[in-house]
Amino acid sequence: MFKRFAMYAMAGFLLVNLYGCFALFAGAAAGTGTAMWLSGKLTQEFHAPYDRTVEASEAALKSMKLEVTKESKTADVTQLRSKYTDGKEIWVDVRKTTATSTKVEVRVGAMSPDKEAANKILKKIQENI
Repeated sequence: MFKRFAMYAMAGFLLVNLYGCFALFAGAAAGTGTAMWLSGKLTQEFHAPYDRTVEASEAALKSMKLEVTKESKTADVTQLRSKYTDGKEIWVDVRKTTATSTKVEVRVGAMSPDKEAANKILKKIQENI
């Protein structure tokens, strides 16, 4: 009796794990445009060309009166650095994923990332695209 219960419990556990992974995969594939908080960064994909997204990121920081202190740019990645109103460091990374889409990562604060501040910046970027 106990063996049978253990077998059903294990089968249920595996089913839940498989379903959870599938749901996560399906959400990632279909969820383009939804911001995700991961490792202290807020990440979102945009259906916009790389150069346009970089310009939108710069305009977002400027509209929030946040001066770009450093800009590193290659053909596929741009990193903008700034300081938030409370003095926390800001990193905005724009990565080209295809010719018509980009991934933007926003981090505010090194030691204790500020999700709310990162969300404000990401929303401003979205408004400027």
